[in-house]
Amino acid sequence: MMLNQLDPMRGQPAKLKYRESDFVVLVPGNHVVCAVTCKPIQLDDLKYWSFERQEPYVDAQASMEAETKAGTFG
Repeated sequence: MMLNQLDPMRGQPAKLKYRESDFVVLVPGNHVVCAVTCKPIQLDDLKYWSFERQEPYVDAQASMEAETKAGTFG
């Protein structure tokens, strides 16, 4: 059996609605793409996002870079 048959969401990006302290899955998938680095982020590993800009970030550094670029910090 092929791996995709076991996990139909494998490789499919999710569409999320980011809220202040959590997110809602609008379109099922297993990852989102960091708005700064373009790296995939598994939904189980997603810890950083901006609900104002509706963007996910791979880590704290990418989040800070986005905040600085947006003029929130710096």
